Amino acid sequence: MAFSEELANRIRKAVEHLPVKEKKMFGSLAFLVNGKMCLTAGTERIMCRIDPKLHEQEVKKDGCSTVVMRGRDYKGYIHVKEENLKNETDFNHWIKLALEFNKQLISN
Repeated sequence: MAFSEELANRIRKAVEHLPVKEKKMFGSLAFLVNGKMCLTAGTERIMCRIDPKLHEQEVKKDGCSTVVMRGRDYKGYIHVKEENLKNETDFNHWIKLALEFNKQLISN
């Protein structure tokens, strides 16, 4: 299974203060926060699970695309290319969005 160790380590550091489990799935390393899939480290990209209400505005950002599986678009799931995560501010933006949505999932 190929995934970026560098991206995985950055995500690990960002979520180390939370109850997190790692699981290999979908060709990447998934980070389940509070038992819910939140982020993944893949090959040259991360996947963020965000509030579907924010999807349309966030997917327009450079290096972003909607996750597509078996021909279906998954609103609220966004791939972000590694090259667009070099800046810590950009990386932290995506981590924050994913963690904020995770809080909504566990409060429902």
